[in-house]
Amino acid sequence: MKIAFLGPHASFTQLAATQLFPDEELLPQANILDCFRAVDQGEVSKAVVPLENSIEGTVSMTLDYLYKTPSIKIEAEAVMPIAHHLMIHPENNIEDVEKIHSHPQALAQSFHFLDTHYKDIAKQDFSSTAAAAKYVSENKDLKIAAVANQFAANLYGLKIVNRNIQDFEQNHTRFIVISKQDTSYQNDKLQILGEKSGMLINLPEDHPGGLHQVLSVFAWRKMNLSKIESRTLKTGLGNYFFFINVEGRWNNILHENVLLELQSISAEVDFLGSYKEYLLES
Repeated sequence: MKIAFLGPHASFTQLAATQLFPDEELLPQANILDCFRAVDQGEVSKAVVPLENSIEGTVSMTLDYLYKTPSIKIEAEAVMPIAHHLMIHPENNIEDVEKIHSHPQALAQSFHFLDTHYKDIAKQDFSSTAAAAKYVSENKDLKIAAVANQFAANLYGLKIVNRNIQDFEQNHTRFIVISKQDTSYQNDKLQILGEKSGMLINLPEDHPGGLHQVLSVFAWRKMNLSKIESRTLKTGLGNYFFFINVEGRWNNILHENVLLELQSISAEVDFLGSYKEYLLES
């Protein structure tokens, strides 16, 4: 089975995909759109893409493509702690470094550490943490370092000079497994954190209390919403769709009637699936 993931090699997404699909062929993609296209066009069976980071927030591009590709569903969620390390070429010294490369999010998540210990060293945005690590490994003559993960350090033979430089210990990224199937991913070797269901909702025609009307469908059934987030429809200011997560299993008549009631009030609903949430290792 072929599994796409947001590349390049040694990215955090590959680290997640390796744990979720240890025995499958993993194919890196240049961006999130390519992951969705590969699934939609049948080039791969599934894909692993980031959905949310506990510090930087939701990956808006993932939400947008979930909305734009209604044939694609969510099979699973996976949460992974994020550990950033500062690394250099093994033949160089950290005292000589003049520039630190990494993805903007990794630099932002390590801002206070870098500002405290390497304030006078320039920071350079890179397309990914893995690409930054690869660049450092290929340019030993340059006085540069990278912020990346252990996977990247091992792959590109770099020396870690500072470990766990992220500013917050509770730095986690949530990934999703997407496919065109109506099945849920199962893995008995990973710890299960819980179960949830996902859906995208367009509100009825704009009127006072429209959002309250939609939320009340869940409220009177005592269904807990663990996430509700708006995203612009890109059709004009003030036009949004909503991504909603409902906690627990979606398997009884009470739950199924939610979709019918939402449709009865003219809300457009794309049910993304009911799935488990797994814990991964960093």
